Amino acid sequence: MPFFSYDNIKITGIASAVPTQRVCVDAFADEFGQDTVEKFTKMTGVRSFRRTLPHQTASDLGFVAAQNLLEKLDVDRDEIGALIFIAHSVDYRRPATACVLHKRLKLSTDCAAIDIGLGCSATVYGLGTAASMMNCSDIRKALVITGETLTKMVNSKDKSVAMLFGDGGSAMLLEKEEDHPLHVLLKTDGEGYRSIIAPAGGFRNMDAPHDDFVWPDGNIRSLYNTYMNGTDVFAFTIRDVPDSIQEFLRRTGTGVEDYDCFAVHQANQYIHKQLSKKTGIPMEKMPLCLDRYGNTSAPAVTMTLCDRYGETSGEVISTMFCCFGVGLSWGVASAKISTDNIFPIIETDEIFTEGIINSPF
Repeated sequence: MPFFSYDNIKITGIASAVPTQRVCVDAFADEFGQDTVEKFTKMTGVRSFRRTLPHQTASDLGFVAAQNLLEKLDVDRDEIGALIFIAHSVDYRRPATACVLHKRLKLSTDCAAIDIGLGCSATVYGLGTAASMMNCSDIRKALVITGETLTKMVNSKDKSVAMLFGDGGSAMLLEKEEDHPLHVLLKTDGEGYRSIIAPAGGFRNMDAPHDDFVWPDGNIRSLYNTYMNGTDVFAFTIRDVPDSIQEFLRRTGTGVEDYDCFAVHQANQYIHKQLSKKTGIPMEKMPLCLDRYGNTSAPAVTMTLCDRYGETSGEVISTMFCCFGVGLSWGVASAKISTDNIFPIIETDEIFTEGIINSPF
């Protein structure tokens, strides 16, 4: 059973970044109708989201977040022994985007850099992976960078997701330090791999046509666009996620009352309400930022912390992370974090122009 428990891994800091371009869901009224937009907002809570520029990527957002984090904490970059980048929105099919970030952040060659291809569960899987690497090596500091540019894979005519997803990036600095417990529980159900999927563009189906067509759910999209089976995802969320939270509480010997904040994946506000009912977590302990940033997938929970605590200082919060979605993949983690080192969300138009390659070199 993949349950990890450490007593020497500290989340030293968290930073996040979003694109400057803000899109209001009201702008979709001409496409979908005002009634559809109003019903969507009432159900999901999303009123706006952020959209990247054409050449702006998840790694650009993650870079800005990580750069901000390292500068604010005055970190010696030679001390970073691992960089983990977790996203589906990678820069290239090869090389690993982590290597590009390694260059941009000017890290030492004595640093392991790897990509992990996950979405909504990125934060908890990143914590588990980085902590495991640190625990059995001489690595003392590690960066976990998450990001997604979901708006680039959504069909603007698809009313099921066009107003839901937003772009964002986050960075966490982990550090070895005694008397800092970190617990992580990870889960997977590959039977649901088709529940959230972009069928074309990978090596399984490289040459699929780009034509838009009407899918069985009545929405218009191409095979390169993201498809989400909302019914399946909702059923999984309210069935498996509460059970995993309860399992995590049992394994750690804790209760809901022991946590100051539950950083829950920003799927939609209705799911938050259902999780609150099933677990007994008070809604006021489950902050939301999806109303302004949409569902950003990989960086959603860390962005939520930056949104909630970015202007707060002098507190140490006992935090539970709960991430779930595409895969199907999910997990729960807990740690104590100083709000002094949770920084406000940055807006950026940063683009790594060197990385735009349109001709042989």
